[in-house]
Amino acid sequence: MKDIDDSKAPLIDHLIELRTRLLWSVGAILIAFFVCFFFAKDIFALLVRPLAAAGQNRVIFTQVFEAFFVQVRVAFFGALMLSFPIVATQLWRFVAPGLYRQEKQAMLPFLAATPFLFALGASFAYFVAIPTALRFLLGFQGDLGNSGVSQEALPSVGQYLSFIMQFLFAFGLAFLLPVLLMLLNRAGILSRDQLVGFRRYFIVAAFVIAAVFTPPDVVSQLLLAIPLILLYEISLIAIRITERPKSAETLPAEIEKPAE
Repeated sequence: MKDIDDSKAPLIDHLIELRTRLLWSVGAILIAFFVCFFFAKDIFALLVRPLAAAGQNRVIFTQVFEAFFVQVRVAFFGALMLSFPIVATQLWRFVAPGLYRQEKQAMLPFLAATPFLFALGASFAYFVAIPTALRFLLGFQGDLGNSGVSQEALPSVGQYLSFIMQFLFAFGLAFLLPVLLMLLNRAGILSRDQLVGFRRYFIVAAFVIAAVFTPPDVVSQLLLAIPLILLYEISLIAIRITERPKSAETLPAEIEKPAE
């Protein structure tokens, strides 16, 4: 019974530590939410610039509460991005005490690269993928042959926000692929030879992922699938550069091995 009672103290300490980290994270998100809600119109004005650049200068809302909830969603998405460094720091402080020094040194570069790569992916979506997709999708406006009827795009604010957020998060997460693969390689879960052998299957998986996370048109899917495949190849090159040669690891063991 004494051993059981003694084993409860570390668990309680971990739960208290977890509660503290969660409170800091939730507090950061709430503060960022109220800040972003104050600037929600300005943030949304930035998000609709690709739509205006594609020639669409009008959005509508079909329900009286739709415009308000769009501002709430904009503030929430903005709060997640703005508070991400604090949330990631709290997560790291909770996990780090349970890691060895070598594990910390191995993980820190990848964690530091995560926000940079996510921002790079979201920027690629904002400046390249979204304008290209919008020009293609809005190109179907105009007269319907000789019918005397024309079709015009009138996107609602809620639908457009879902459209652009889908792109931003899909490309942001896609650009984290090198971090994921290199972490799996460092952990010994996947070797570079296994990743090379999986290349043909990943090409198929890239198009499946693009079909799920982008609108159902070929242009949007290609805009995500092609960068995914390129990032996979870049990951293989990065793993080859950073991977320790086996000969250097086995050489000391062979030298120390006594002769039989």
